[in-house]
Amino acid sequence: MRIDKCYFCSYPTYPGHGSTFVRNDCKVFKFCTSKCRKLFQHKRNPRKARWTKSFRKLNGKELISDPTFEFERKRNVPVKYNREKWATVGE
Repeated sequence: MRIDKCYFCSYPTYPGHGSTFVRNDCKVFKFCTSKCRKLFQHKRNPRKARWTKSFRKLNGKELISDPTFEFERKRNVPVKYNREKWATVGE
């Protein structure tokens, strides 16, 4: 399953949701809501819209060093197991 990012606000867009805009030069833009699509078509800058991820990152509002994010990162790392050791423990 391919999860795309909205071109305007950078939020995830799941298959079957949102809309797609194809420009004359065959560049494809995916949007999560009609709000994002309309703002893009009116040539609004996403860095000036206060609710977009680009604004939050630009103005230091993004939580980069949050301890919960670090915990999730550690939790998602696959753990390597020694097969011989597990064979002896299982017996």
